[in-house]
Amino acid sequence: MLWSTDGDMSIERIVEHALQDGYLTPAMEAEVGRICDTAAELSIEEYMALDRLMGALLTGEVVAVPRKQFINVMEELVLTEAIARVAEIEATSDCTLDLGDIAAYALNRLPPLYATTEEGADYQRSRAKDELQVLIAQQVNEAIARNLDRPEFYPERQALGKNAGDEVLTQVSALLQSYAYKFEAHPKAG
Repeated sequence: MLWSTDGDMSIERIVEHALQDGYLTPAMEAEVGRICDTAAELSIEEYMALDRLMGALLTGEVVAVPRKQFINVMEELVLTEAIARVAEIEATSDCTLDLGDIAAYALNRLPPLYATTEEGADYQRSRAKDELQVLIAQQVNEAIARNLDRPEFYPERQALGKNAGDEVLTQVSALLQSYAYKFEAHPKAG
C-alpha cells in the first residue's frame, strides 16, 4: 500500500500503515513528529498507537528506514564549489550569501549522481570532475548572481532542519514516558 502525506494523516493511520508494511519511512516519521509537535494534547488512542509503534520498532516487526541508504555525489560537488565561491565573495565584500539557497538552486539545474557504495561514489566523483565541472561552476555562479540580486522577502522563512529533533524511537519513548503516568491503571480503593 502506498503511503503519502496528502490529506490529514493521523498517528493511528500512520502506525497502521507501518505495521501493515513493516516499515516506517522518514516521511512517516516526520509526520508523526509534526503531529506531536503541533498537537496541544494527544488522545489516549494516539498514545496507544505510539506505544504499539514503539513495541513494533523494538521487536523488529517494523523497521525504521534510514534517512539515506544512498548519496547524491552532486550535492557534495556543488557544496564544495559553492563554499569556495561564497568564501571568496564574502572575503572581498560586505555581502552575506545563503549557502543553502545557492546549493539548492544549482542542484535543481544539475543531474543527480547517486551512489550506494564508496566505489560508486568515487566513480561518480571522477566522472563529474571530467564531464561536469564546468557546468557545476556555471550553475553555482548563476545561483550566486541570483542570490545577490534577491530582495529580502519572507524574513520569517524557517530553514529545513532547524527544529530537527531526535530519532523517532527516542521521540516516541520520551513522549510515552512523559505522559504514561496519566494512563497507568490505579488500584481501586474499596
